[in-house]
Amino acid sequence: MESLLTLTNLSAQEFLILTLIVLVAGIVRGFSGFALSALIMATAVLILPPVELLPMLWWLELSASILMIKEGWAAADRGTAIGLVIGSTAGWPLGLWLTVTLPVETSKLIALSIIIVLAISQLGKLKLSFLATRPGLYGTGIVAGIVSGLAHVGGMVVALYVLASDAPARQMRASLVLFLFLGSLTSMITLLIFGVMDFSGVTRGLIFAVPTMIGVYLGQKLFIPGLAQYYRPFCLTLLCALAVVSLIRTQVT
Repeated sequence: MESLLTLTNLSAQEFLILTLIVLVAGIVRGFSGFALSALIMATAVLILPPVELLPMLWWLELSASILMIKEGWAAADRGTAIGLVIGSTAGWPLGLWLTVTLPVETSKLIALSIIIVLAISQLGKLKLSFLATRPGLYGTGIVAGIVSGLAHVGGMVVALYVLASDAPARQMRASLVLFLFLGSLTSMITLLIFGVMDFSGVTRGLIFAVPTMIGVYLGQKLFIPGLAQYYRPFCLTLLCALAVVSLIRTQVT
């Protein structure tokens, strides 16, 4: 245990809390296909600043995607996923630049606010017809890249795009899985260029990937036809609640 605490540069209490957070977030990711990073960012941001969470989250997303990519590749709208990745690649550098240049408290505030706005938008079933166009596809990808670099919640933006097409739950879930997997390849390059992917981020990512993958496995078992219609409202409500609580705590501490 001492060696793990040394490698992650965390106290015992922080380590246990983060382990529980990534386990629960993994369950949600396995069930819904997204929201892993957003859930962790909404809660773990009280322990680590966003710029330190970003490299760790890259490894957690990759580990989750590895478990889910087979199903994602089979059921996803591949053309849409690839188009979103292209746009996201263009937006990532700007979002990451904002993260490394803004004060820690400001980046926390922006990250949590983004999560709340996107969650409420989806709960309200916001549908924008222009998103179904080709410019809408690439534009959504660019915005997803910016908020991924800033708060690692690009999956939420992509989910808004999928809502505009009224995709079935299984296809939406699969498209998000494929987007996050393909996007991880290009986002790593950006993280390295900006010097954000450091040794601490790598070690934390690899260590916390274990409870994350356990959670993803359990979440996948919960995705059954009878519960498919409930997965999106459940995840978004939980996400919004956690983000609001975290936002309040950052303002009173």
